[in-house]
Amino acid sequence: MDAICRELSEALDVNVKGKTAAYNEFFSAAVLVPLIFQDGEPAVLFEVRSAQLSWQPGEICFPGGRIEKEDRSALAAAVRETQEELSIKAAEIKILGALDEIISPIGVRLHPYVGYLSPHKPIVPSQDEVAEVFTIPLEFLLAHKPIVAHMEMGTRPLADFPFSLVTGYSEEWRARKTYQVLFYKHNNHVVWGLTAQVLQNFLDIYKTLDRK
Repeated sequence: MDAICRELSEALDVNVKGKTAAYNEFFSAAVLVPLIFQDGEPAVLFEVRSAQLSWQPGEICFPGGRIEKEDRSALAAAVRETQEELSIKAAEIKILGALDEIISPIGVRLHPYVGYLSPHKPIVPSQDEVAEVFTIPLEFLLAHKPIVAHMEMGTRPLADFPFSLVTGYSEEWRARKTYQVLFYKHNNHVVWGLTAQVLQNFLDIYKTLDRK
């Protein structure tokens, strides 16, 4: 038995090397909350995703995207994506720190960061990925609470489920989890979903600053 235990221990050690806990099946991404000084006051910059994109076309988001194998870290991915999407240089991005990592109900592991942008010329986003950019004054976001709604996730067995092995198991949908969804409205734009969740985390931290 000692030999079996030793061999099993070695096999388990090999199995976990290079893996990240139970997050291997998650879509790992990184975003940047971009602060910018505009019209004499700080503001937060947002993107509207291009309608040509296959993933969430037309939705409002922060610069960012999938963490690629070539990226040295999640932060490196956030900076790279920000450069590509906003057509700015790394030297024009000052990283201020990280926000809370988010594991979304739909399988996204998100690494958010905060950065200050000081572009030397007007931002002209990549047309392939970004339909437009807009800003919301930080003062407005701090003064207005988000609309809070809720969504429900459920499970339903498919055709290959062996009902004969689990007596009495229902074929109908079963509610599994209810989670909160936030909405920030400013003029004609609505920031919601994961982007709103990241935004709220940033605003909560900003409110702790002594601005007197």
